[in-house]
Amino acid sequence: MAIPNVKRYRISSPDGSMTATLMAVLPKNVDVNQYLSEAAQRFDWKAYQESQQKQFKIRVGQQKQKKAK
Repeated sequence: MAIPNVKRYRISSPDGSMTATLMAVLPKNVDVNQYLSEAAQRFDWKAYQESQQKQFKIRVGQQKQKKAK
């Protein structure tokens, strides 16, 4: 079941090398740009980068399996 009024926002890291998607429900009288800049500063970019690397591991070659006698 979806949450009503949820919007997706793209935030970028302070150095501009990565982007992430943030889903939020914002009150009516909020400055969206200010909220997104604060969220980008509070976002854990190091953990996000590590999770992305774990998700897209590339397997190089085949591993040989030892035959048990």
